[in-house]
Amino acid sequence: QLQLVESGGGAVQAGDSLRLSCSASGRTISSKAMGWFRQAPGKEREFVAAIRWSSGSTVYSDSVKGRFTISRDNAKNTVYLQMNSLKPEDTAVYVCAASGSGLHTVEYAYENWGQGTQVTVSS
Repeated sequence: QLQLVESGGGAVQAGDSLRLSCSASGRTISSKAMGWFRQAPGKEREFVAAIRWSSGSTVYSDSVKGRFTISRDNAKNTVYLQMNSLKPEDTAVYVCAASGSGLHTVEYAYENWGQGTQVTVSS
């Protein structure tokens, strides 16, 4: 079983930065890609960014492109989400997920999920 644990969330002002971390343990060999999703109150969960473990290839949602950067440290089995120029609309619970089938932007392609970390951005 693959376990995912997020950290790094918090409360910040608009324009600030945060870096989220997602540490993977257990059957990490089964994971081909990692993704970040977020869910704001009253809204559906949405894709944010994803990265392939092997190549480092990335994909982003239009809403965060140019502001967020996803990266990985293979030696530490950890994926990061650097979030710059944060906006109030970025407020959400951020969840990382692992996909055994590759780089995807849809929830159903991810088999393992973390518990999430809260990010709150005030204006």
